[in-house]
Amino acid sequence: MQPTRYPRVKICCISSVQEARLAVSHGASALGLVSLMPSGPGVIDEEVIEEIAASIPPSVSSFLLTSKQDAQSIVAQQKRCRTNTIQLCDRIESDVYQQLRDSMPGIALVQVIHIIGRESIDEAIAAAPFVNAVLLDSGNPKASIKELGGTGRVHDWSVSRTIREALSIPVFLAGGLNPDNVGRAVREVAPFCLDVCSGVRTEGKLDEDKLSRFFESIRAAATRW
Repeated sequence: MQPTRYPRVKICCISSVQEARLAVSHGASALGLVSLMPSGPGVIDEEVIEEIAASIPPSVSSFLLTSKQDAQSIVAQQKRCRTNTIQLCDRIESDVYQQLRDSMPGIALVQVIHIIGRESIDEAIAAAPFVNAVLLDSGNPKASIKELGGTGRVHDWSVSRTIREALSIPVFLAGGLNPDNVGRAVREVAPFCLDVCSGVRTEGKLDEDKLSRFFESIRAAATRW
């Protein structure tokens, strides 16, 4: 059997320049910066997002996580925060994608698909032509208070694998990943990138030991086959 491809890693909920440097030093290829959300951890002020984004090396992607759904608000937010990638955490209308493309040339778009059942497969396939990547998470946009990420829950990875196999664009996997289960995620889903927040934190702070174990588990899974 061929070795599993080594996935990239995105560390989310970065809260300071110091956390950004720690994540990059361990091998993160992308960092997530969380703007105002209806629920979930990691929210920081846009001024802090701008400061952190400016400190990130050019080789590392800076993700602005936004809950906004209209092009004008998203574009204005990106101009304030100056990240090179927009993570769309809620659903948007199809015409908004083109408005974003026209207004933000060179800025990557990543659409979050919350895995709530087999219907999420069709949602991912429908969004794929408009974005650079999709990110599969465990939220629930239909909840009375929307869950748009940061739940710490693992979803049905068989659905995630089906989506990954159906799409020709990169697929990120999020939702309840940690040093103990990330190896299985690599083997069962084989995503382009793994996205982790609470699984590498202790009392909300980025934990260097957990970071090391997370990357070690990935390396072991990607070379064991």
